[in-house]
Amino acid sequence: MVAGGGGGGNDFAGGGGAGGLLQAAGLAVAPGSALTVTVGAGGAATVNGSNSVFSSITATGGGKGGNFNGAGTAGGSGGGGGGSGTNGVTYAGGAGTSGQGFTGGTGNYANGGTAGGGGPGGGGGSGSVGVNPSTNQAGNGGTGTCSSITGARVFYAGGGGGGGYDGYVNAAGIGVAGGGTGGYASTSPATAATANTGSGGGGGRAASGAGAAGGSGIVIIRYPANCAPPTSTTGNPQINYADGYQIYTWTSNGTVTF
Repeated sequence: MVAGGGGGGNDFAGGGGAGGLLQAAGLAVAPGSALTVTVGAGGAATVNGSNSVFSSITATGGGKGGNFNGAGTAGGSGGGGGGSGTNGVTYAGGAGTSGQGFTGGTGNYANGGTAGGGGPGGGGGSGSVGVNPSTNQAGNGGTGTCSSITGARVFYAGGGGGGGYDGYVNAAGIGVAGGGTGGYASTSPATAATANTGSGGGGGRAASGAGAAGGSGIVIIRYPANCAPPTSTTGNPQINYADGYQIYTWTSNGTVTF
């Protein structure tokens, strides 16, 4: 299960953090009891992602990216820190939730000074921390996690890239595993994360560029194909069979009863 990704910040801003990602096996369920499935929404610009829930298990929504001269926010994975307008001043990325995601990258000085010049940090991912900016390059998003639970290898929960600044040739950070890329100029605004990946949105470019939304989450369960199917489901889950398993995938809220 993956929570909704955080939105990127505004105005030379950090990338959004990925939603928390949880993988587990052997969950015991009581026959006849409806288990709740909640799929977290991706956060709009400057908004944290929403939690995803299966039964009693909660994945935490991703943290939003920090605005210019601001820190990122904690979440499943933390949002990247915003760019700084003052040489030597940094803004920390938000913290990730233990076991679900990683910290966002640190934002620093804006225009190629001794502090590095890259500006905003990338949002944290489920696989690694968000990348700090380098000279004239905003931070990329942290890596996601590859899962084959559906029978195909799919990457989830990557961080969004930090925003760029074309006036100083500060390139935008790249989103990872479906994460959005940071904005760079009026003709290349920040991009949103891919739906149902739980990845973070791209940070807004300098000069009042808006951040982009994080991706919505997803909940997937599977169990041996020779077991009885659920007695009922709601929320219209996608059902498929692969590698000897029956697989149920929710991209919207619902329930399942065994």
